[in-house]
Amino acid sequence: MKKRWIIASALLLAGAVVVVVMWFLDNRKKKEDAPEYVLLYAENQSENYPSTLGGQKFADLVYERTNGRIKIQIKYGAELGSEAEAITQMKYGGIAFARVSVSQLAEKIPDMNVLLLPYLYDDSAHMWRVLEGDIGDDFLHKVEKYDLVGLSWYDAGARNFYSTDKPITCVEDCEGMNIRVQESAIMADMISALGANPVEIVFSDVYSALEQGLVDAAENNWPSYESMNHYKVAGYYTVDEHVRVPEMQICSEAVWNMFSDSDKEIILECAKESAIYERQLWIQREERSKKKAIESGTKVTTLSPSEKKKFRDAMSDVYVKYCGDEMDLINKIIDY
Repeated sequence: MKKRWIIASALLLAGAVVVVVMWFLDNRKKKEDAPEYVLLYAENQSENYPSTLGGQKFADLVYERTNGRIKIQIKYGAELGSEAEAITQMKYGGIAFARVSVSQLAEKIPDMNVLLLPYLYDDSAHMWRVLEGDIGDDFLHKVEKYDLVGLSWYDAGARNFYSTDKPITCVEDCEGMNIRVQESAIMADMISALGANPVEIVFSDVYSALEQGLVDAAENNWPSYESMNHYKVAGYYTVDEHVRVPEMQICSEAVWNMFSDSDKEIILECAKESAIYERQLWIQREERSKKKAIESGTKVTTLSPSEKKKFRDAMSDVYVKYCGDEMDLINKIIDY
């Protein structure tokens, strides 16, 4: 009996030792597997928007290629504040990464205004030649003036005109029209340069303004036109691509300086790969919205290159007013 008790005690002790050892090893493994960095990424769009999905792709790639050492948490839906607020927080390292519009960066870094000029690009291919070349690289570095690091370019499509009673087929068609614009001095001046009257109305009120005849036209990209049902009250859509405002993935310089050179290289590679992914998603989103609008009766007018040049020529005073010191660069972009 005593012998059995000794054996049982020995087995229990051995079992306890095994449990303790396993607990120790498991906890050590958990500590080893824990990320070295857990960082926030600000995104103001919704969960399934192309730029949000692009940001998540970026986070997944970084996590995978650093073997879990760097974990990036995407906070979408403006959870971390507006784009402007996120940029300010990033200056001091409160937020590590973000995807923001160049229009917001231009508020802090006026050099970026060149990329906001209307009719700057012939088409999407032209813009990407510029952004993926030496000019684009120079603009990525310009954000360093605000203690930020430019990582890659994201697509936000092109803004076009849409109208209620008649299509816009030439500059002369704009004469005297009341056209809704966002609250932007450069956009208002663009409309005035075309001979129309700019009317600043908040985005949520555009549908009713079109429906009630307060404005004759508005302007935005295909997804916004379709998702806000503007195609139901403004059935003429003119593809003039007057504004292509790219977006940029950025990193806080304070956070960037914490990374090793190898980690910086990984992050840059992942940002560029995610940008290609986001661009594909944007094209798909545009096509879906365009298809739905056309199937619902939208009549599309696409300006010819020669007609589009007339719209650009009307912008000469706007170019001088906002970027008069950068005319050489502007001409270089136009000829790129």
